[in-house]
Amino acid sequence: MNTRKKILVFILKLALGLLSFWLIYWRLKSELTPQHWLILKAIFSNTANWIYFLVCILLMPLNWGIETLKWQRITKPIEYISFKQASASVYSGIFAGNLAPGRATEFLAKILFFEPNNRAAITVLHFINGMFQLSITILIGLTALFYKTQDFSGSYNWIKYVGSVGGGVLLLLFIGCILYTPTIMTWLVKRFQTQEALPTFRYRFTPQSIFFFLSFSVIRYLVFSIQMALLLAIIGASLNISLFINIAIYFFITTTIPMVSFLEAAIRIAIALVVFKNLELSTSLLAIVSILLWLINIVLPSCIGYVVIIRKKINLSVLSKRQPLQT
Repeated sequence: MNTRKKILVFILKLALGLLSFWLIYWRLKSELTPQHWLILKAIFSNTANWIYFLVCILLMPLNWGIETLKWQRITKPIEYISFKQASASVYSGIFAGNLAPGRATEFLAKILFFEPNNRAAITVLHFINGMFQLSITILIGLTALFYKTQDFSGSYNWIKYVGSVGGGVLLLLFIGCILYTPTIMTWLVKRFQTQEALPTFRYRFTPQSIFFFLSFSVIRYLVFSIQMALLLAIIGASLNISLFINIAIYFFITTTIPMVSFLEAAIRIAIALVVFKNLELSTSLLAIVSILLWLINIVLPSCIGYVVIIRKKINLSVLSKRQPLQT
């Protein structure tokens, strides 16, 4: 790479970083009001709350470490990368995910750690990997929802029905992706490949591999559920089974109900007020939990991801017209 191109790539990396962190700052500025700062100051005057918060931070690398293990395993049949490379890919993806609603741009950074000819297939695996995690959220959430169905009667009936229909559709989509993975890969490669000779994919999920991905998705689900439970405990909730059932319902609803990006924070807080209404927590306290969980599991890993992108010799211009995958 010549000097001019190196400078251009560096400027692009810098611009992406500035945009991403501006978006993070914009959300923090809009949600961390003076009232919220006062609440945070009061909350962290308690030593026990600091311990809970530090445990949440320590669970972050476990959370994304499990995701890295899944990512390394699911991409192995297409291209083997080390755990260290897989970790760099995952953290870079977290950073890139800040650039679009619904974290739609996450895969663009993750696939850069793979050979150009494999990136279309790896893109498919990125979304299927996410659907393994999504299926666990749906299954556990549906179980919790029907266990506490009486809490969602009357004016809250729509949450139960919309969530159930949305969850069912997503599960059917997930099953379809598992069954037709090679077909989806071939279609995507034909859509974006420039070479005449197209690869034939024989990727197949075995019962053993499905069990592996579902098992580790359950473990990861427990990790971020514990994180949320500890943050709720910081604002006064009791750590018990009922709390974890409510957390399962919250994750299920926020996952299956479509979100409008500029209203997402407000929608999530509104859902939390319904799900955790028995805790009698204020909107401000629930907003604090949302912000802290986002800071721990997204903002902190995003900083790591940006350092990875800056330090690694990643060519962000690889998606050119001569490459297999284009944007």
